[in-house]
Parts: sequence; C-alpha cells; structure tokens
Amino acid sequence: MSQDQKNNSALELRVGDMRLALRPDLGGSIAGLWLRGQPVLRSVEPDQLSGPRLSGCFPLVPYSNRLGYRRFRWQGRAYTTAANFGDDYPHSLHGCGWTEPWRVVSHDAQRAELMLTHRSDAHWPFTFDVSQRFELSENALAVSMTFTNIDARSQPVGLGWHPYFPKRERSRIRVECSGRWEADATTHLPTRRVAQSGIDGELRHLDFDNCFEGWRGPARVRDELMSVSVTSSLPYLVVFTPPTRDHFCIEPVSHVNNAVHMADPASHGLKALGAAETLEAWMKIEVSSA
Repeated sequence: MSQDQKNNSALELRVGDMRLALRPDLGGSIAGLWLRGQPVLRSVEPDQLSGPRLSGCFPLVPYSNRLGYRRFRWQGRAYTTAANFGDDYPHSLHGCGWTEPWRVVSHDAQRAELMLTHRSDAHWPFTFDVSQRFELSENALAVSMTFTNIDARSQPVGLGWHPYFPKRERSRIRVECSGRWEADATTHLPTRRVAQSGIDGELRHLDFDNCFEGWRGPARVRDELMSVSVTSSLPYLVVFTPPTRDHFCIEPVSHVNNAVHMADPASHGLKALGAAETLEAWMKIEVSSA
C-alpha cells in the first residue's frame, strides 16, 4: 500500500451486502454502515461527512460522556480540560479521541486499523497511544480498541463507542440491566442510582439520556427493515433516545458518566492505568434483514 493510500481521508470496507465507510481524519469515526444499501447506523457518504458529531459512530477515549465542569483531581493533583462541545457548554464531552485525526496503519477489503497518539495538551493532560481495529463480515461489524499509557504518570482511563442508529417508524429497543443513573435536569450529571431491570419499548415513547449498569446480554434494536444486536466487553451502556430527533444512541462504555468526580471512581468503572499499561475493549454490531 502506498503512503498516499495510507493518508486517504476515507476508507471503505465491503463484504457481501455489508459496506463500511471510515473517516480516520475525523476522529477515527464511522461515516456509515449499510446492509444492502440500507443504513444500519446513521450513515452518510464519507466525502459528505463534515464532523464526528454527524457520523455513524466515533470512539470514546480516554473517557465517555461528560467530565463535569472541565476539571478533576487525580492522585492529589488538580487538572483541567478544554471546552470541546461549544464554549458555552460547562463540561468537556466524550474525551479527546473524537476531536483528533487518526492515522491509517493498515487496511484491506475486510479489515482496517487506525491509530492515534495523543500528546498532553489542554484537552487531556496525559499522553497515550490508542488503536481501533475494524473487521467487517457478511452480517456484522466487530470493532476493538487498545489503549496504552505512554505517559510517565498514572492516568484515569475509560473507553467506549458512540453509535448513532436511525430512528424508523417502528424502531424498538430491548436491553436487560439492573440500574439506571438519574441525571440532574440542569447539569446533566449523574446524581443517584435507581433500580431498573431493563428497557423494552418503541423509541417514539422513550426519552432517556442515562447511563445503565448491570447490562446483561445484547442490546437489541428492531424496526421494519432490520434487526440489530449490540454486544460488548464493556459493562455499562449509555442510552440516548431524544424524542424530537431522527436518531438514537446505544453506547457501550467502561464507566459511569463523570466517574472521575465520584468518591470511588474505580468502583464505577474508571481505570487507573500506570505507565506502559494497556486497556482493551471490543464492540460487535450484528445485523439481519427483517
């Protein structure tokens, strides 16, 4: 493969009736995933994608969801993070991996590997390497992530993905879990855990923006066109079902929202990763026609 090919802004993988389009330069994001031309994720042709927030999916690294008020303490020292969701938004969001260009390590018709080296900056005060590997099959997309702390200091680490799914006329979701983190209506930060055995309903009747724990088995989505199953090595699931939008999100993540501010971050999934230590995660999206 030539250097010019490796530096292309868009990559496409095709296996049978499945097609995957990637935009490494836009946060290592997925522009689109299609089965027989129908979008599995919210999808756009890769040359038309203008930013990660409009993509089909982007990586969450080195934390997911909101980091409250763009500041935190870690091992006795205070740190700050920069605004990355608009200057007026009080929190930083989804880490920094989705805001940086990734480089292509390798790719063919079925597989691709992307990599990002983040140097300590205003958005995240630690240095790390992270890779994403994509493998497409005739009925599934498997994605894995490997994070390596290349800083001399220990750092707090969380991983995940932010898939967007199209909301169709009969879109329905089913998830088994044990609890839901309620969020403050003003700050959108978690306040307390309440028991909830799962979600089972039509998307048009749901209004969630919450982190769920005790996630068991696949998250299932069904509509008039296809059935989708999401599985992951990650133990938490953020579910975002805005009633007025044409999409919804099912996000496998490693920790509770804003865990770095909790009394015991480790008990809520946030990892303390020492120098040269690694953390891995995977997600699989399986699909079949209705």
